Formats: sequence, structure tokens, C-alpha cells
Amino acid sequence: QAQLTESGGGSVQSGGSLKLSCLMSYALGRWCMGWFRQVPGKEREGVAMVDRHGSGYADSAKGRFTISRDNAKNTVYLEVSSLTPEDTAMYHCAATPFFPGGVWSQPHHFDYWGQGTQVTVSS
Repeated sequence: QAQLTESGGGSVQSGGSLKLSCLMSYALGRWCMGWFRQVPGKEREGVAMVDRHGSGYADSAKGRFTISRDNAKNTVYLEVSSLTPEDTAMYHCAATPFFPGGVWSQPHHFDYWGQGTQVTVSS
């Protein structure tokens, strides 16, 4: 049973930046890792993913968010910048041993989830 632990969230003003971290209990090598976000009353939204083939981003994240992985530390990062109040959400890390491909942004393709780290952006 993989365990994921997120950290790095916080409260920032518009235009600010944060670096979110996700520690994985297994070696990252063969896993597809994703970052999702959710606000109360809305569906969970895929933000970015990375696997051994490369990375992908939601349109809302392109140019502002960067996903990376450090296999030696079993950690995936999401650097978020140029934040706006619309980015306020609980950010969750997710993992799957499979390759979702072009449908990675659909949460049901991921098998393991962390508890999340809150990002709050004020105007």
C-alpha cells in the first residue's frame, strides 16, 4: 500500500509562489505521479502529472506550474507561481503504477492519494 505525504502549502498573496512536495513510500521509478486540486463543492481537477515518459499539465497550469521528481528522495514537487485567488484549493498528490496517458487528468486513473496540503491565495 503506497503512502503519500504532501507538504509545502500555505497562504500567499496574488502573484506569489509556493513549492509543494509529495513524499512517496515507494521508489518513484515506475510510478506515474499526479497533482490534483479540489475546492469544496467542486470535482477534483488534474493539475499536472509526471512519469517516465514525460510530464503533462492542465491548461490552467501551463506556464505557471512546474512538476518535477527527485527519484533519490522519492519525492515529487509542484512549483506553483503567479498564483491567483482561483488557485485556492486543497492540493493532493496521487500515484498509479500504470500509464494513464492522455486521460491522466481523470482522478479515477490514480490508485493512491495523499491527504492534501492547503493553498490559499488572497487578492
